[in-house]
Amino acid sequence: MTPYAVAAGAGTGSQRQFWLVAGLLAAATAVCFLLEDLLSVTSKAMLYVLVVVVVSYATGLRAALACSVASVVLLNYFFIEPRFAFRIEADENVTALLAMFAVSAVISQTGAVLRRQAQLARLNEARAWQLQRLATELAGISSAGQVPVIAERILNGAFPGGCHTALLDASGNLLLAQALPLDVQEALRACVAAGAVLGPSTRPAHLPSWCLPLAFEDRIEGAAYVPGGAVRNARDIEHAQAICALLGQALWRLKLGASVQAAQESARWHRAQSTFLAGISHDFRTPLAAMVTAASSLQAQRDKLGLPEQQRLTQIILDEAAHLAVLTENTLQFARLENAGKIQRDWQAMEEIVGSVLARVRQRDSSGRVHSKVAPGLPLIQADPVLLAQLLDNLLDNALKYSDGPVDLVASEDGGHVAVAVQDRGHGITPGDEEAIFEPYRRSDRSGHRGAGLGLAVCRAIARAHGGELQLRPRDGGGSSFVLRLPLPAQAPGGLPDAR
Repeated sequence: MTPYAVAAGAGTGSQRQFWLVAGLLAAATAVCFLLEDLLSVTSKAMLYVLVVVVVSYATGLRAALACSVASVVLLNYFFIEPRFAFRIEADENVTALLAMFAVSAVISQTGAVLRRQAQLARLNEARAWQLQRLATELAGISSAGQVPVIAERILNGAFPGGCHTALLDASGNLLLAQALPLDVQEALRACVAAGAVLGPSTRPAHLPSWCLPLAFEDRIEGAAYVPGGAVRNARDIEHAQAICALLGQALWRLKLGASVQAAQESARWHRAQSTFLAGISHDFRTPLAAMVTAASSLQAQRDKLGLPEQQRLTQIILDEAAHLAVLTENTLQFARLENAGKIQRDWQAMEEIVGSVLARVRQRDSSGRVHSKVAPGLPLIQADPVLLAQLLDNLLDNALKYSDGPVDLVASEDGGHVAVAVQDRGHGITPGDEEAIFEPYRRSDRSGHRGAGLGLAVCRAIARAHGGELQLRPRDGGGSSFVLRLPLPAQAPGGLPDAR
């Protein structure tokens, strides 16, 4: 039962009270007639007093006093000599009737007070339960958009008649629904501007209804509108203020949480940028220094150096320039994918992408360690061929650097995906580092090969930009297997269903 329903049930209708009093008095009179020979006048008077007690508990003070007067009249008319007349012969009967009326009046007053206190206790209990439920609901919300829904449901449960709430946006403007009447909108704006409760008894507004700010520690987050007819006394306003205080506190908590989260995100971004710049600076400096040293030697001592030494220095410049080109490409791609995320994709054949990558790798590595196995009839995929080629190139380059045996590239169709695996027989990855190696600037500690630690991070970023995933799996018999899984689209080129 809502607090409003408890308060509304505090008094019954006058017609219902009349019939209750009349029925109980009629029943008491009937019992007195039926047991006339067994009951004395005093006992009959006590029976009427009992009726007064019941009426005082079940109705209000007015009905109980009316019942007291009626009880005295009925006892005098029907059961005190002379009977069926409003005269009293014995002085002692006068005293008895006056005493009965006094006792009945006191009982009526006491019963009415107890009844009001019981009703007030029930009302306070219901409102306390309502505030507790509201606090529990607000503790579980994660966005300010949920607050108005909860607020209007709670307020309309406590004060039926059309309660409304409005929140302030980031610019401090009140977000008002277009369906709200103009007078309600103006009242809510006035409440926010004043930063205080406005209503029929407040100055200078003198509004016909009540408007309360949703505030916490002088920080106003919105306003609530409560119809004037739903508020009956100061306790109702206090309850409405308690509800609005909880709403304001929840809104401030959400705003504070968003600020803290934004600050944390900014701090993480700055840390990542610092790490990124530090790593790039270090990894660019090494090949540049080697190139400058070799070029300076050639320039200053060309006449003194023999042909083999000149070729060695030239090869150093070429190797470092190639390494610098790969490092630059990985850095640019990683930054582009991290910031943009979306790429241009077109229909591509995986066989052609794999073929172009193998041609370049075998041109750089003539040992013949790379073996490929591409399943015939692979479906077309939607992809950026340059990015996918870079992904496979990075994986094959890592496999060749970190292992001595053969490297296998296997492409196949696997449950609605095209899967491409690059497998080696190297030392494998330290258990627990299966995900960490995909982070920028993470390098294997089992090899002396240098690198920026961006290759695998770029590979995973490319895979996810295509809606796929790149995972590391241990290979049976030793080694590692990097598996790229790309989803197959439901439509083939031309809008026809992919027939596989």
